[in-house]
Amino acid sequence: MKQTEPQGWVFTGNEEEFKLLNPDRSSHLYFPLVNEGGMKSSVSPTQHGMATSGHDTFLTPPLSVEDLHNSRSSRNFWVHIEGQGAWSAAGNSAGQIAGFYQPDKDEVALEAGFLWHRVTRSSTRFAVKAEITNFVPCGNDKVELMKVVLTNKGNDSITVTPTAAVPLYARSADDLRDHRHVTSLLNRIYTTAYGVEVQPALSFDERGHRVNPTSYGVFGAAGDGSAPVGFFPVQEEFIGEGGSLDWPEAVVLNADPAPADRGAFREGYEALGGIRFATVSLLPEDSTVYIVVMAIHNQRMDVPALMAKYGSAAAFDRLFAENQIFWKAKVSTVEFHTGHPEADRWMKWVTLQPVLRRLYGNSFLPYHDYGRGGRGWRDLWQDCLALLIMEPAEVRSLLLNNYAGVRIDGSNATIIGAKPGEFIADRNNIPRVWMDHGAWPFLTTALYLNQSGDLDFLLEQQSYFRDSYRSRCRERDMDWNPEAGNELRTRTGAVYRGTILEHILLQNLVPFFNVGEHNNIRLEGADWNDGLDMAAERGESVTFTAFYASNLLEISGMLRTLRERTGQETVQLAEEITLLLDSTSEHLDYGSVKDKHERLDRFYAAAPNQVSGVRLALTIESVADDLKRKAEWIFGHLRRSEWVQGKDGSGWFNGYYNNDGEAVEGNFPEGVRMTLTGQVFPLMGPAAAPEQVPQIIAAVEKHLLDKRIGYRLNTNFGGIQQNLGRAFGFAFGHKENGAMFSHMTVMYGNALYKRGFVEEGHQVLNSIYCLSSDYSVSRMYPGIPEYINEQGRGMYPYLTGSASWLLLTMVTEVFGVKGILGDLLLAPKLVKEQFDADGTASIRTLFAERTLEVCYRSSGSRMYGEYRIGKVTLNGAELALQHSPEGVLIPRSQLEALAAGELHRLEVELV
Repeated sequence: MKQTEPQGWVFTGNEEEFKLLNPDRSSHLYFPLVNEGGMKSSVSPTQHGMATSGHDTFLTPPLSVEDLHNSRSSRNFWVHIEGQGAWSAAGNSAGQIAGFYQPDKDEVALEAGFLWHRVTRSSTRFAVKAEITNFVPCGNDKVELMKVVLTNKGNDSITVTPTAAVPLYARSADDLRDHRHVTSLLNRIYTTAYGVEVQPALSFDERGHRVNPTSYGVFGAAGDGSAPVGFFPVQEEFIGEGGSLDWPEAVVLNADPAPADRGAFREGYEALGGIRFATVSLLPEDSTVYIVVMAIHNQRMDVPALMAKYGSAAAFDRLFAENQIFWKAKVSTVEFHTGHPEADRWMKWVTLQPVLRRLYGNSFLPYHDYGRGGRGWRDLWQDCLALLIMEPAEVRSLLLNNYAGVRIDGSNATIIGAKPGEFIADRNNIPRVWMDHGAWPFLTTALYLNQSGDLDFLLEQQSYFRDSYRSRCRERDMDWNPEAGNELRTRTGAVYRGTILEHILLQNLVPFFNVGEHNNIRLEGADWNDGLDMAAERGESVTFTAFYASNLLEISGMLRTLRERTGQETVQLAEEITLLLDSTSEHLDYGSVKDKHERLDRFYAAAPNQVSGVRLALTIESVADDLKRKAEWIFGHLRRSEWVQGKDGSGWFNGYYNNDGEAVEGNFPEGVRMTLTGQVFPLMGPAAAPEQVPQIIAAVEKHLLDKRIGYRLNTNFGGIQQNLGRAFGFAFGHKENGAMFSHMTVMYGNALYKRGFVEEGHQVLNSIYCLSSDYSVSRMYPGIPEYINEQGRGMYPYLTGSASWLLLTMVTEVFGVKGILGDLLLAPKLVKEQFDADGTASIRTLFAERTLEVCYRSSGSRMYGEYRIGKVTLNGAELALQHSPEGVLIPRSQLEALAAGELHRLEVELV
């Protein structure tokens, strides 16, 4: 039987909630449910998914995206209908799965919002309907709640016996295939008046078994809070010999459970949160309600207190309302109003994504089935871009803490620990340096400085990270004692602390000297594209050479501003760093790779995982001049040596050299080779000369734009490229090999806006929206995916740094609401279709700890380049215009004089 193609999701009302019919006709769908307390869940339209608080504490079995449709293990809620048979309210019975393409398939509709998920399922075989709502309550409890409403949709009375069935995995993800059965022998299973609790005796690890304090539980109650009638605490007894989780004997035969009033203790088996509720008769249109509570706790649970808090329909509804308010408030700090309301609501989901990434890291969702929690170095700094817009009050301390992850050799720890200032060299103890890592902290810090005007932050003191690796992981310090801690020390043993400015200088100066044979910065372990990981000896990243050069130039300007605003003439720097500021005492030949290497080796020798502790005072002017000289040398070098001229008048930059020392991009006999990354960073800064920008755009449009899937990350290089990286082992059009990788596409759009190519930038951003929101192809909920694959499917949703960049671009470039050292700059780059029918486009955002609504009204042309700012009013009072080269400045003092906690309106007339 041919299935009708599912209609796409549609927003309901004016809010972010959406509805989707027949969601079970699309594979790989899942939805995040999470809180600030550490509960991390996901749920699919058939109640598959997982619930965990970390890598070692999974309540339900860990899974990958393919398990969403292949695994029988899921949250399930069974209904045995007297005289008729068994039916799964979640859609997970063998009969329902086998009958997917039959005429009597269940009718299914999904509704979701911030952050809740509801599926309504009506049986066409039985006269029953089920509505299942899931959410994780806001707060600190590691709890997921599930509410099931059963309704008799027939003309006759029915008698139903409900049974909740949630497999209790209750251990580390490492145990999924490593000693899966052995670790079940550790299970200690308890039943209480409301459900099943498991506390394994040990945390199983052959490096050292430890007594386990963590407990996991599944509990249930009827809507009025009354307790269940019995339990099935052991999985194999629930399914029966020859049975399965999708056709369990206990449900099919309506078997009697273990009585609830006796309690039980079992050990050594796979556990199940099997909860039998009392049999009930339902008249036509009557409903009955059940609450299921899934919980993780750091010790045995106080079940009566838990159920008093969560175990009733009234409690569920109250907490559900609180949760909606919490998440809407979290996301409403940034809102857009344009001529495309659907896109504005879609952006609300994009705005949520940086928060999800902060809470999940890069793990614990079905596509993100790698890693053990936490975030990497690069992720942290890029996620802070969005936090500066959404949660700015928290960012200063976050930035300060994380500079403690910088090593004295300019590299850094790669994993951020759970506590502030906690760092790990690498999760797998593999010495590796991503060459791009030093570039991101200043980009984020520069945004903070511009948003806040807090130049004093540059002079704050912070320690450095130290472990056994030195000289950018090329050497080991065999004298290092990990018990001494992870802080850099002086030769006398004192902890050394340098300014944030000093940390920034190290991260950007060391790479300048760490070059390959073509005088571009060495690729080392990889750069932003982790898939370019097989060119550590001779590989070079031209594109990030451009990024570092842009940083050097901007740091130079920031130093001059620091001197002008504070009157400070000198900065105190560790004496070893002066070796890298060569022009303050002598001028190296930057064209000589040999001279650069010799200078870098002298620096490594001077600071071999320790420093003297002596600081020298250098004039700000001399340091700024040195940085500018280095930046300008790089710009000239790239324009001369790395420019590829196309055969049709287009042109682009070669972005990389491989491990054979060969340029990766250019005109090859088999065709053009080009990467989007190689163009983005020269465009974002001054590396690309003005006359080169149109040529780059033409090359991207010709060689990388595929109207089916958007802007590809690269052309088809052919072969697996073992001299460059694993990315080229992926099929072309997937992930880092030629997919539409959202992160780099958004950054390309951002770069075009920065260079004044607004229509082109809008086209790029709009392409991402169109691809992502076309459900018939993308098969994903609202939001931006990590990438779009060759078939147009949205892959790896929710946890992607592209969301931060899209939000940043919309706020600071499209709507032009940005900081200039603390003052507010209004410089809109809106295109015609972004104004509504009345000629209005507006944004609500935070600036100077005030909530502002900036409303642009066009009284004439709405074409970018044809309008300018004519008048600005603040809460109805006209402001004296202070023009800058980009737009209009509003002094921070005027905003800080406004009442906090209120909405303030800026009306901007465009003429």
